[in-house]
Amino acid sequence: MDKEGNACMKNREAVLILDFGGQYSRLIARRVRDLNVYCEIRPYRTDAGKIAAGEYRGILLSGGPSSVCAEDAPRCDARIFSLGIPVLGICYGAQLMAQTLGGAVAGSPRREYGKTSVSFASGSELFAGLPEKSDCWMSHTDRIASLPEGFRATASSASCPVAAMEDGRRRLYAVQFHPEVEHTRHGTEILRNFLFQICGCTGDWKMESFIATTVAGLKQSIGEKKVVCALSGGVDSSVAAVLVHRAVGKNLTCIFVDHGLLRKGEGDEVERVFRHRFDINLIRVNARDRFLSRLAGVTDPERKRKIIGEEFIRVFEEEARKIGKVDYLCQGTIYPDVVESGTGNAAVIKSHHNVGGLPKDIGFTGLIEPLRYLFKDEVRKVGTQLGMPESLVWRQPFPGPGLAIRILGEVTGEKLGILQDADAVFREEIARAGLGRKISQYFAVLTNIRSVGVMGDDRTYDHTVALRAVTTSDFMTADWARLSPDLLSRISDRIVNEVPHVNRVVYDITSKPPATIEYE
Repeated sequence: MDKEGNACMKNREAVLILDFGGQYSRLIARRVRDLNVYCEIRPYRTDAGKIAAGEYRGILLSGGPSSVCAEDAPRCDARIFSLGIPVLGICYGAQLMAQTLGGAVAGSPRREYGKTSVSFASGSELFAGLPEKSDCWMSHTDRIASLPEGFRATASSASCPVAAMEDGRRRLYAVQFHPEVEHTRHGTEILRNFLFQICGCTGDWKMESFIATTVAGLKQSIGEKKVVCALSGGVDSSVAAVLVHRAVGKNLTCIFVDHGLLRKGEGDEVERVFRHRFDINLIRVNARDRFLSRLAGVTDPERKRKIIGEEFIRVFEEEARKIGKVDYLCQGTIYPDVVESGTGNAAVIKSHHNVGGLPKDIGFTGLIEPLRYLFKDEVRKVGTQLGMPESLVWRQPFPGPGLAIRILGEVTGEKLGILQDADAVFREEIARAGLGRKISQYFAVLTNIRSVGVMGDDRTYDHTVALRAVTTSDFMTADWARLSPDLLSRISDRIVNEVPHVNRVVYDITSKPPATIEYE
């Protein structure tokens, strides 16, 4: 296990991604794993000696928001280019490679953003099997002005003479565009060529092997020590609980904190599934009043998250003391949680209760986060391989802070009841329409808007409910779901007729980016 208490991947072929804070850094990892190659993301400052000791098959340098021409531009250890390990630089990573090895980078007279036609030179192993021209996704203001010694240009666009370069003898490659983005038509083939033809990977990383390796690592590291799992009943924490339970058995105790911010009827459902389906120690804590009291008067979403995160930990500590010495806290943290909470050079989009919201004095020896480097769809695959029921594996993603961040403004008991009822109607109608597995995430939001309405002959001044439904493969980007007008009309009619104090329903048609999936 590493210093954060996570099972490490040892004795396995792997590639390394050095993160320069680019918006697509984790998407690179996602695409690499789609090709069944395990990868790790490390900060760009990682020492070349540590990289060499990791016995990586290849290194990818991510994009980033900085300019390599700036004095404070992030720079990796230059020795990585002489380790004999194949390197692929992407966007900022390409420019950094050129500059570090003696080439020149300068501002481009014409910036390139979006889909761009790129021409590929013949004879490049990186572009083997590709057509002479293809659309690629560009996002840069600087460009490679002159090549380092030993390199040749292998691709170009109308505004970028060096859209790619390589030194095949030293196995150093660079592309100005983003092969990891779906808009790059042959991006997957480019990454496949790098991983399999250049790095010599075999693609041995699958969910079955992830489970076996993780369980073995947890057994060895935890031994006979005690673990408490922060069980919310959502997909992530549930899969984490079953995975750790497979490793340590009765040394795991799941503490299910029912903070009263769950969806309608969900607390009882969670308890029923874990008590009867799995032979897992479970403690359910009814803390609704405690959480609502802490949230009274709080309107800032970041404060909500941090209050809920700290209160979660305090409850765990109190319950842990009741059951004796506990060494580790297990959480269902996944990759998007870490990314959006800000790591390395990445901007903080929003802190997650189990990442940015953790208090420093958590009272446990360490954290166990076995899913920390997985995306949502990978977590579902793990759950399926573990034999978990489909109803749990495909449960709608639900944030740890619960409905508190789907109630804009102050959280009160009355607002909570309104949202639980409205959300239940929305979920029922989506299920009835057979769309539960086709929509990645859907939920209702109680906005902080009240407006005038008419019901019967009476004037009303009540709440507005927003409906949110998105489709996505990795939850890093998402598009709004095109629900039929008839379905939306039926949902709206039911909510305004069945849920007290709601007189208006709106549907959110914003993608991510620019919005996030959740509202707070």
